[in-house]
Amino acid sequence: MSPPDAAASIRWPERFEPQRAPVHVSNQLFIAAPPARVWSWLVREPLWPTWYDNAHVDWSPQRGHNTDLVLGSVFHWRTFGIAIESCVREYQPCERIAWDANGFGVNAYHAWLLQPQEGGCLVLTEESQYGWGARLLNFLMPHRMDVGHALWLKSLGIQSQRGFPPPL
Repeated sequence: MSPPDAAASIRWPERFEPQRAPVHVSNQLFIAAPPARVWSWLVREPLWPTWYDNAHVDWSPQRGHNTDLVLGSVFHWRTFGIAIESCVREYQPCERIAWDANGFGVNAYHAWLLQPQEGGCLVLTEESQYGWGARLLNFLMPHRMDVGHALWLKSLGIQSQRGFPPPL
């Protein structure tokens, strides 16, 4: 399985380019489901805790009545034990989404790419982090983010293969 082509590469804010960031992880997985179905689970943030154990939605999203993430959505959640405020910074339906993540000791940028392939799609997720908390956790548990993102991808694949998410 090859990585997404250059045209589908992540559009990093300069500060978060992988070669600059002290903490960076990249994971990918082929999911045997169409991109639209994978996308529908990825952007339905209120349902993340039902299928990904490392996501806990603490507060109602501050985006009116929209239950799915869109460009500019602000959402509050917990991941890796840290309360995070995120804002969607990039959004192209069924292709790419990226959000920032700001919490105690952590400033991050998390991007997702979906690339159609025969029989499904290749999903790439990458995250770059700054902050004393990010560095400390990476030092103490150097593989935690890689393992967490691999689980997120695996769980996303399982849900996507079952069908579209239920309405909220």
